[in-house]
Amino acid sequence: MGLRRAGVVGVVLLLAAVLWWGLSWRAVPMTLQGYVDADFVRIGPTQAGLLTGLHVMRGDQVRAGQALFDQDDVAERAARDQAARQAEESARQLANLQGPARETEIRQAASNLADAEATRDRARADLRRLEAAAPAGAATMQARDAARAAWRSAEARVAGLRAALDQARAPSGRTEQIFAQAATAAAARAALAIMDWRLSQRHVVAPDTGVIADIMAWPGEVLDAGTPVISLLPPGHIVIRLFVPEGMLARIHPGDRVGLACDGCPSGLEGYVDFIAPHAEYTPPLIYSDQSRAKLVYMVQARPRTGQAEMLNPGQPVTVSPPWATRRGNGR
Repeated sequence: MGLRRAGVVGVVLLLAAVLWWGLSWRAVPMTLQGYVDADFVRIGPTQAGLLTGLHVMRGDQVRAGQALFDQDDVAERAARDQAARQAEESARQLANLQGPARETEIRQAASNLADAEATRDRARADLRRLEAAAPAGAATMQARDAARAAWRSAEARVAGLRAALDQARAPSGRTEQIFAQAATAAAARAALAIMDWRLSQRHVVAPDTGVIADIMAWPGEVLDAGTPVISLLPPGHIVIRLFVPEGMLARIHPGDRVGLACDGCPSGLEGYVDFIAPHAEYTPPLIYSDQSRAKLVYMVQARPRTGQAEMLNPGQPVTVSPPWATRRGNGR
């Protein structure tokens, strides 16, 4: 009787151990089910207007800076032309104030100065001759005084004409006028830059390399600013989302590497955890979880390794090998 009882107890203990091992294995699965998701870039105009042209179609691969769509730009082009003319006129007026007098006026002033210098030189020579002849009595005092006055007059005329030539060569406007016109010219250039920007916004280009995921507006539609026209999917915006029960949450951390596998995908796909939701969610749809018995789960997001994101498509189921997949099911 004692042996039979001991045997029954042994069988019960064995079954309990097997049950515990099985529950431990299920508590820490070797794989988790997730799905491919994406953060789409919805591109729209910065200004309201008529959509006049599309340069891409759904599924096209585009590079950064490639033309996507156009809006009517008649008003912006006219405003830009007007701003350009105003900027040119302001610059011309500033150059006129900063520049010297006309070339003919400068040449005339230089000619007058040269004539005055010649007259001064003659007057100086006459004065020296009379002063040299004075000891011999060949030059009177009155003649010498007249020659000296003529020389001084000629010197004064040379000084005046030299100043006139310098003035002709100097900027024609006063300092205050030049400063005021310089400010006006700067404002005109700024207005032109604004018009250039507004015109460029009528012709929208891709902000990044990617694939055209969807087209949401067509030529002929009048759009408000910010209305999405194109949905762009850059490779770096593809993510893997999976749901982890609360009991496993402490085992996974941002930066952990995970293995990825999907139907038809090559082996060796990897990613890294870059986000763990701070709040629990309700159990996700069964299609995305083969072990959804937990009442609440936490969303975990992983990003594929660079160069592998293009192999995955949004909505595609993915099997994720978590960081503990290489350890035994009991967590040791």
